[in-house]
Amino acid sequence: MIELGVNIDHVATIRQARCTYEPDPVWAAVEAHLGGADGITIHLREDRRHIQDADVARLRDLAQIKLNLEMAATDEMVGIACRIAPQMAMLVPEGRHEVTTEGGLDILAQEAGLRQSVARLADAGIITSVFIDADPAQVDAAARIGARVCEIHTGPYAHAFYTQGRDAESPAALAELEKIRLAGEAVRQLGMRFNAGHALNYFNVQPVAMLAGIRELHIGHAIISRAVFVGLREAVREMKRLLREAQARAR
Repeated sequence: MIELGVNIDHVATIRQARCTYEPDPVWAAVEAHLGGADGITIHLREDRRHIQDADVARLRDLAQIKLNLEMAATDEMVGIACRIAPQMAMLVPEGRHEVTTEGGLDILAQEAGLRQSVARLADAGIITSVFIDADPAQVDAAARIGARVCEIHTGPYAHAFYTQGRDAESPAALAELEKIRLAGEAVRQLGMRFNAGHALNYFNVQPVAMLAGIRELHIGHAIISRAVFVGLREAVREMKRLLREAQARAR
């Protein structure tokens, strides 16, 4: 059964806009859980633009579902992860000036350093995921550094879907979806878990959710945006229903 990880970073974005105490990401995690989320994702960025260190610690203690900590593979972040011990740590590229993560982690360019980070996390009992583009060479590199999970970047597929009139059957969208499928197949053949995420929403998610062997989708901005109008619990419930429908059709 496919799982849904809900990224609640932008609940903290609203809070930080006023540098106050509300809305509380822990409350958001509870609402997401009650809506059917299987996990909570947060990204502790170097510049602390949304999630703060205290949020990570509180969510680790109080969330009743899996906590996935997105982070750059820096000594500081690996140290924080090892101390707090989320159930999963996902290594992502990070640029101070980017609005959101703009591409997959280039494991090939920093393989030795990433292998050390993965080993430190594994020694702390943390499952390590890597956020990578749908590139077979990056999948192979992920296996070499000891990653147990690959989250395949779905941004190019989402962009093609949007620019081609929100048509899931457009040649451009189908081509990007096929890259994700092939990458996921390679991930599974190498004994790793196949996850996916980035820029998925209520209109483009089902073709990805129907891919063979996919374990988790991590979705944030679309769910938080819907929650402004219907509430977070209902927004998560609607997304979870789409995932279940997609997997039922794929059988």
